[in-house]
Amino acid sequence: MLFDAVRVDGDTGRDLADLLGTLTGGDPGPIITQANGRRPTYFLIPVGGAAYRVWPTGFTRLTSGAFRTSYVPVPEADGCWPLGWRWPPRGEDRFVHALLLYRAAGLYQASCEISSETTAQASAAGSISGK
Repeated sequence: MLFDAVRVDGDTGRDLADLLGTLTGGDPGPIITQANGRRPTYFLIPVGGAAYRVWPTGFTRLTSGAFRTSYVPVPEADGCWPLGWRWPPRGEDRFVHALLLYRAAGLYQASCEISSETTAQASAAGSISGK
């Protein structure tokens, strides 16, 4: 089976996987998580789905093409530590919708920036103490 993938490390990847699950009514497509290292989350998308887009900082495109090969760890059906399915595949031709992932990534990044700005403003106004 061929696919592209987008890797997002840490809690950001897991939060984005949960957001996609909510947006799709619990069927976002296959999403893999890894429990060690940088704790990456891999979103499996159709071949070519990661190309021609400028992904936000922290999003890594894993594609193949001329002179380029990427490897994505894929767990067994029931998982095998440190890998697991955040959302298991539901069919051989079922993937995460690349445009939805891209838009959700932008939405998630914007919400984080707004949260940071609000925290900075509250801190500057004396609402949040560093103690």
